[in-house]
Amino acid sequence: MTIRITFKPDQQHPPVIESPLPRETGQNITSASELVGIGRARKNNPSIPEKEKDRVAEILAELEAFIGLMTVKRLIRELQAYVEIQKRRTREKLIAEPLVLHMIFRGNPGTGKTTVARLVGRLLKEMGVLQKGHVIECERADLVGEYIGHTAQKTREQLKKALGGVLFIDEAYSLARGGEKDFGKEAIDALVKAMEDNKDNLVLILAGYHQEMGWFLQSNPGLRSRFPIHIDFPDYSLEELLAIGNSMFKARQYELTPEGTETLRIHLLSLLNTDPYAGNARLVRNLVEKTVRKQAVRLFKKPSSSREELIQILPVDITLEDL
Repeated sequence: MTIRITFKPDQQHPPVIESPLPRETGQNITSASELVGIGRARKNNPSIPEKEKDRVAEILAELEAFIGLMTVKRLIRELQAYVEIQKRRTREKLIAEPLVLHMIFRGNPGTGKTTVARLVGRLLKEMGVLQKGHVIECERADLVGEYIGHTAQKTREQLKKALGGVLFIDEAYSLARGGEKDFGKEAIDALVKAMEDNKDNLVLILAGYHQEMGWFLQSNPGLRSRFPIHIDFPDYSLEELLAIGNSMFKARQYELTPEGTETLRIHLLSLLNTDPYAGNARLVRNLVEKTVRKQAVRLFKKPSSSREELIQILPVDITLEDL
């Protein structure tokens, strides 16, 4: 069943969530036990304990601390609102939508997809949607076997590990690349079956590049309808990449000099103009780690170093060579 979510122009107001009305007035009310994990986790206590509310708030604060990802943050809060409102409707004996929370994450590498998937698992656990909230990360090699029957077995093993949490499949489009006779199709069929059999105890997140994931969903029309939540992860801007770099240096107890900051800006701008996938945090992390090593080599040549020297990152330490 399609759920329509409308954002008000004023972002201070919560999103409006609309669901189709039942065809018959005599339709049964959805019980708490039919919601994803809610009946089992909250059967004798319909309200969320204060400690769990605090943990949800902590997770959302962690999300807000991420640099950039504004649309992602908005959608995660939208999910939180939707889940909570369905639970309130259940307590008031109103019709509540089944919680189908399977997701598609689209974006370039290093844009935060895996990090957000882990956060989603923790959030859904604290909200009583998932029993464990852990995330099992896998790719094609973890699901596709080498002979008939092997793929279904490998896929079931990963699904079993993920029960009560999230199964996160990176580069999921690779499952459909081999055509009709490829074993990847067998993995897709097993995943679809598991989504139906364990809809109250499993969230499946498929991730990959924008274009490839679009092709993947078109290759199997039945998949799109099973993934009602699509989240796009944009590349980071130059200022966001600079902020990420500064944050990484600070976490390691290093500090860019003003000249070092300008050198980092110039190098990142050069990368953004030459590399289509440069706008991601993974590249910044590699640059930060390389810079720290360069600083170490520079200081190692001296017989001793002051505390300030050990902290400061100079322009000479920052280079794109062999990055």
